Amino acid sequence: MSKSIIIIGGGIIGLCSAYYLQKEGHKVTVIDKSDYSSGASYVNAGYITPSHIISLAAPGMINKGIKWMFNSSSPFYVKPRLDLDFLKWSCQFKKSATKAKVEKAIPVIKDINLLSRELYQEMKNAQEFDFFHQHKGLLMCYQTDKAGDEEWETGKRAIKEGLKVEHLSRKQVQKIEPNAGLDIKGAVYYHSDAHMTPNNFMEQLKVYLKKNGVSVLGNEEVLDVNISGNKVTSITTTNLDIKSDEFVIATGAWSQNFAKKFGIKIPIQAGKGYSINVKKETNIKIPAILMEAKVAVTPMDGFTRFAGTMEIGGINHKMNNTRVQAIANAAEKYYSNLKIESKEKEAARCGLRPLSPDGLPYIGKSTKCKNVTFATGHAMMGWSLGPATGKLVSEIISDKPYSLNIYPFAVDRFS
Repeated sequence: MSKSIIIIGGGIIGLCSAYYLQKEGHKVTVIDKSDYSSGASYVNAGYITPSHIISLAAPGMINKGIKWMFNSSSPFYVKPRLDLDFLKWSCQFKKSATKAKVEKAIPVIKDINLLSRELYQEMKNAQEFDFFHQHKGLLMCYQTDKAGDEEWETGKRAIKEGLKVEHLSRKQVQKIEPNAGLDIKGAVYYHSDAHMTPNNFMEQLKVYLKKNGVSVLGNEEVLDVNISGNKVTSITTTNLDIKSDEFVIATGAWSQNFAKKFGIKIPIQAGKGYSINVKKETNIKIPAILMEAKVAVTPMDGFTRFAGTMEIGGINHKMNNTRVQAIANAAEKYYSNLKIESKEKEAARCGLRPLSPDGLPYIGKSTKCKNVTFATGHAMMGWSLGPATGKLVSEIISDKPYSLNIYPFAVDRFS
């Protein structure tokens, strides 16, 4: 049965949800308070990452966060602040950061990433799009034995999950990445991963949706939500009053505050990341993460992107030049041939990633609102999990069998 559906949020999750919902014959409208040209969906590393099987809420992250709290250039920076939502989230993060819970989440994270990788490939093969997409794997490059040993433990765990992983020496890395000037001891090579150019895909997806009857409305901020019983009847935006059968909340880092409009509590904190684009030739051909610095490197369509850092400091888009410089410094330290110019650093951009306390997204309905589906909380894997999330949202609303067990993504799991 065809339904009218409003998707609030026009990032990768919202647009992928629209893609699969329109394929089921629903009447879909996407609204966003931006003009669809900025945010985490446009500045991320473009990774499709089955390799990222360990959630952010891993044992040891609390200690690292405390250690780095007063170092604004550290890879993981938590800005101290007295905020009740942040303090509650921190307590839930601590409870989630156990070996048992991380182990339980590993197959869940792997399976949804693999589903998403297949769906991206389906889109590419269907000839509806012509986006940049390469499956070259991911090098986890290290300069210290400690970082290498830690990553190889993750690599061995990934092998148990059926992923192809190799531990490469410096010479072996140089054979597959000969001209980049990598100054490393070695790398753990995950063959499972792919990469894209985010802006490229987002633009094509918007064009496709409009061509296929989806209304894509920008500069429309939701001002009010009208609820009757346990259903939302309509929303009021900057310029519109809109009624609909179903509503999808794909509002990313804003989701916790947004959910309060529906009387629903979902703990989320904004994790700010930065990226620098270098358009001159870098000779970097394989995506890499620079382990000690936590910087992601992606050869994209016409440029190389250097992205990274996790800054938990509330919802804001203030550029911290210290953190931008830290990314540039790390990139130049690992790639001896590289020099990032001042103008490239000045053009750096940031985006906010929605962090759940346990590192798993929220996908599904809350018991408090029967016609609202949440699709948020993807942390650093939003790009990777876009199609899988959109597919699951479509299956939930269309009453179809689910492609995956969605219980681990329950919206009310922290209530």
